[in-house]
Amino acid sequence: MSDQRWIDAGVNLFAAQFDADRNEMLSRAFDAGVQELLLIGSDIGETLRNIQLSAEYQGQLKLFTTAGVHPHQAGAVTADWLEQLRQCFSHDSVVAVGECGLDFNRMFSPMAAQIEVFTAQLELSKQLYKPVYLHERDAFDTQLSILKNQQINHGIAHCFTGNSQQLSAYLSQGLYIGITGWLCDERRGQDLQAALAYLPLDRLILETDAPYLLPRNLLNKPKSRRNEPAFIAAIAEEVARLKQCSVADVAAASKHNVQQLLHGGS
Repeated sequence: MSDQRWIDAGVNLFAAQFDADRNEMLSRAFDAGVQELLLIGSDIGETLRNIQLSAEYQGQLKLFTTAGVHPHQAGAVTADWLEQLRQCFSHDSVVAVGECGLDFNRMFSPMAAQIEVFTAQLELSKQLYKPVYLHERDAFDTQLSILKNQQINHGIAHCFTGNSQQLSAYLSQGLYIGITGWLCDERRGQDLQAALAYLPLDRLILETDAPYLLPRNLLNKPKSRRNEPAFIAAIAEEVARLKQCSVADVAAASKHNVQQLLHGGS
């Protein structure tokens, strides 16, 4: 087992890419020093699968989950979706509302539906005193305006890929910033790399977003190009290189921040 200890704050555990070896992947994560996974619930069905696995899992990892409706699914919610979502929070493993937000890039759901479903989830987060797990793509100004109007200051900007101005706005809103393998991409990650200088360690949270965003700085990349929680150290190494600090400092800060955000510091 690795000497370093990690929490991966973003895993799409029921993605089809993990169907063949999900348990083995979890074992590899533990062997790499990962102690806890935050599973991402992007709709009610995925959330329920995450809850069930968290209850039945017999391995050495701690599993928790978000519960929410991704903007891609906002146009397909049922009449009672919000009550179904609320009921998910009766389970101790459910620690955040989301993945929720706005995505105006591919517009899988109408803009009005996205805004309605997003706003309802922000209201729920305030009622339940739970942090929000935020998605945003090509919708930053609208999303930030809604967050301000709803007075949301407790959550994480999941898989943040923006620039320094957007980072500053999220930090001013009180959010933690989720950093993924996007940072390790010398082609797409230049804005994020530049912004990292303005991200204090006490607001940084590491997440793989596995099976997506395989870190390009990873040695011995898998032929499948599939990302795993076991590769989280590669993200921390890039953070440490850019911020000129130790990997141990990055790991410790991220772990502390996750515990503060999701578990009240415990």
